Amino acid sequence: MPGIDLLIATTARLRAPDGCPWDKEQNHRTICDCLIEEVAELVQAIDRNDLANLREELGDLLFHIVMHAQMASEEGHFNFEDVAKEVNDKMIRRHPHVFGEGIKLDDAEAVIKQWEQIKLTEKGPKKSTLFKELPPALNTVLTAREVWKQIQKKGYDAAQTVDTTSVESLRKNLTEEQAGQKLFEMIAACRDSGIDPDSALRRHTAKVVATAEKNVRSA
Repeated sequence: MPGIDLLIATTARLRAPDGCPWDKEQNHRTICDCLIEEVAELVQAIDRNDLANLREELGDLLFHIVMHAQMASEEGHFNFEDVAKEVNDKMIRRHPHVFGEGIKLDDAEAVIKQWEQIKLTEKGPKKSTLFKELPPALNTVLTAREVWKQIQKKGYDAAQTVDTTSVESLRKNLTEEQAGQKLFEMIAACRDSGIDPDSALRRHTAKVVATAEKNVRSA
């Protein structure tokens, strides 16, 4: 019996009337914190290049996916097979240069551009916001990175809050080790100054978004 089928059966058994009391009590919301923790542990295994732990953490994350699918199946919405088929269809649909005919892309940048175009066709354009809607649980560093990506990609003007000359100066010859050191030093300086770095970055990122949106509307 394939491993994934075994896991699906085990998860269903845990949720059965005579299954595990804890597992039976859970719903999509109650295990969100556990899901976030598992993702963090997976990222840690990747950072440490710990392949044995990576395999384990991938399994833990897969269990959460199966668990959410099982709960949805019990409510008559969808099951794991539906989840797997939908993402598989999406990957084929959004990679016509691999699975289609007559399309050839030579670099990753072209792939990303095509992906965004296909996604836009599938989902339609956003009407109410200029920036891509980001999940509120996304940490502040990743949120700031995504906002900067949108500014660059769409050419938004955020000059009042972003010193592009400073960004370019910092970018030149920047290594991961240097970036980590500078970020740590800034966080340490914030702590010593009584500033919460997470709040500071979150608020400034919100200001960057507001400035860019204001400039676009007034253009």
